[in-house]
Amino acid sequence: MSSKSRFHLDTDSGKNRFDFMNHRKIFFIISIAITVLGLVMILFKGLHYGVDFKAGSTVDIRTTQSVDKVKAEQVVKDAGFSDVILTVGGDNNHQISARFEHVLDDPSVKKIETVMKAAFGNDISTEVNIVPPDIAQELGLKAIYAIAIASIAICIYVSIRFEWRFALAAIIAILHDAFITVSVFSIFQLKVDIPFIAAILTIIGYSINDKIVIFDRIRENQRFAKLKTSDDLSRMINNSIWQTMARNINTVFTVLIAAVCLFIFGSESIKLFALAKIIGLISGAYSSICIASPLWFLFKRGSVGSKRKPAALAKE
Repeated sequence: MSSKSRFHLDTDSGKNRFDFMNHRKIFFIISIAITVLGLVMILFKGLHYGVDFKAGSTVDIRTTQSVDKVKAEQVVKDAGFSDVILTVGGDNNHQISARFEHVLDDPSVKKIETVMKAAFGNDISTEVNIVPPDIAQELGLKAIYAIAIASIAICIYVSIRFEWRFALAAIIAILHDAFITVSVFSIFQLKVDIPFIAAILTIIGYSINDKIVIFDRIRENQRFAKLKTSDDLSRMINNSIWQTMARNINTVFTVLIAAVCLFIFGSESIKLFALAKIIGLISGAYSSICIASPLWFLFKRGSVGSKRKPAALAKE
C-alpha cells in the first residue's frame, strides 16, 4: 500500500478519534495557567537551592540507629547552629542531612560530630560538603549555559532536518517542559542542585525525541496530502498524532517505569533527580501532542494553499 493511500485510509478511520487540534485552545490555556502559576511561585517563593548553587555547607551523617527528626534538630540547635535545615531519611531513618547557610570551619564540624555522637551513638560516619560563594555562583552560571546551549543546538538541528516552524514549535514546547518541572520544584520547595540540572537536560533530550517522531510523520503525510484549507492541515496533523500515538506512549511509559523505580527504590541523593524526570517525562508526552503540534499548525496555516494561488492567477 502506498504512502498516499495509507494517509487517506488513516483519515477515514480517524473520524471517531479525539481531535487534539480542535481542542488546542484548551491545551494552550492549561499550559499558560500552569506557566503563570509557576512564574508567580518562583518570583515570590523562589527556588530551594541546594549547596551546589548556594554558598554553605552540608553535613551528611549516617547512624546505626533510627533517628527522630525533631530530636536531631534540637540537638543541632542546642549546639548553637540556628540556621540549619535538617532532613532525615535512608533505610529506617538512619541518615541525617544538615544544610547550613554558611561555610562551616573545622571546629564547627567537630562540634556537630560530637553532639551527634552523644545523641545517637559513637558509631556514625560523617561527610561534609562545602561550597564557597564564588564556586556556587560559577556553578549556577554554568548550569544556565548548559541548558541554553542544549536548547540552541536542538533548535539548529530541527531547523536543518525539518524547517524553522518545526524548530520554533519544538523549542517552545521543550522550554515549556523544563519550566513545568522547575515550577513544581518551586511550589513544593524541593531542592535544586546539580542532579536536578542533569534531570532537566535529560528531560530536554527525551522531550525532543517525542516531538521529532510526530514531526517526522507530519512531514511525511504533508507530502501526499492535498492541503487546500487550514481544516485540511488540522486533520492531517491530528491523523499524524494518532499514527504515532502507540510508539510515543510505549517509549515514554518504558522510561517512566525506570524513573519511578529510581524514585521508589533509589537512595535519597537520587530521589529528586528521579522525581524531576517523572514530571518532565509526563510534561514532555503532553506537550508533544497538545502543544508542539498545535503550535506548528499556527505557524504553518498562513502558507496553506499559497503555492496554488500564483497558478490560479496565471490562468485568469
